[in-house]
Amino acid sequence: MHKTSIKGFLNKTRPWYKNGSMLVLSLTVLFLFIGVLTTIQPAYRLSSNTINDWTRQIKGSSFLYIMGMENKIFEDAYPEDYEPLDTSSLAFQLTTSLKSEDPRSLLGRELPGFQQFDREILVAGEGTDYTNLTVESSAPLEVVLKDREASMPEDKDNDETTDEKVDDSENSSKPSTGERKVVFIYNTHNRESFLPHLPSATTPNEAFHAEVNITKVSDQLKKKLEELGVGTQVDHTDITDILQKNDWDYSADSYRASKPIVEEALAANKDLNYVFDLHRDSMGREITTKTINGKDYAKLMFVLGSENANFEKNLKLANDLHNKLEEKYPGLSRGVEKYGGPGRNGVYNQDVSDNALTIEFGGVDNNMDELYRSAAALAEVFSDYYWDAEKVQANP
Repeated sequence: MHKTSIKGFLNKTRPWYKNGSMLVLSLTVLFLFIGVLTTIQPAYRLSSNTINDWTRQIKGSSFLYIMGMENKIFEDAYPEDYEPLDTSSLAFQLTTSLKSEDPRSLLGRELPGFQQFDREILVAGEGTDYTNLTVESSAPLEVVLKDREASMPEDKDNDETTDEKVDDSENSSKPSTGERKVVFIYNTHNRESFLPHLPSATTPNEAFHAEVNITKVSDQLKKKLEELGVGTQVDHTDITDILQKNDWDYSADSYRASKPIVEEALAANKDLNYVFDLHRDSMGREITTKTINGKDYAKLMFVLGSENANFEKNLKLANDLHNKLEEKYPGLSRGVEKYGGPGRNGVYNQDVSDNALTIEFGGVDNNMDELYRSAAALAEVFSDYYWDAEKVQANP
């Protein structure tokens, strides 16, 4: 009886031992798999892009479906247009990276250069679609550094560039950051220029100049922000010169060269809370220009890096500014674009702050008058946003 009882006990407990062994084995395999991933050469590792591509193909509602299989209460959270999970379709997408409803998933592999246009529009402004998203100049560094003749209109007071003039008598009653600088502006591609000011240049890849360039727009934006009480710091480092001294590539290393500049500025001044990197697009005038109340403006586009840890917070700022621009200057904003993927930076130094944006000001065919009007418009809209945010944060 004693032996029989022991044998029966062991038979009853055997499943527990089996489960424990499986748990230990699974953990061992998991740790070995992690060890392999972290020790193999980078060229053979799974990149974050690959993992992102896999997970992007799974709809959020699919996770609700899976959890609903165990707990029916999750079924109440299904969206109204929810369709039951098609496991065969999901398996096909995960194994092939092809989506039946999105032909770009196939064309991107088959057509050379197609991935340049395979991006995501997060917010579409007036006229914005996948055929007219931003395009960066891809000129070699020696072309960027080439000396060119340039013309620059005389500096003048551009208060007339906006529809609403500032009444100097009201300035004393308006809020101000005082001596504090809260906005940091810089230009990673600081020599990006504009064809109307370059008599000898005819193509976007020739639109570069050491002095007449996007930095003029940064200075104008600073001027208009400070007129509205928002302390602003502009960095004038010649990033192109850094690239030349280090023998770095213009397309691949520009953000590598500019990031230390931004980090150093933020470390030196804790009041800096907003970081704007100003660029100009390579698209033509018909895409980058908007006429408002009889005046031409250079359109704006907010570009977000898809692989940035602060993406969601940066996106909120971009959305808010786009919406405010739509209220005061309809059609001035081209929208918000998500940019990244294989062969691209994907961060664009936006990981330095929760409020970091890349802003495209106009394109190669815009002139300084149009660009200055847009700088004044953005300053007006941003100052409204900034002071509204300050009121909310100060409210206990």
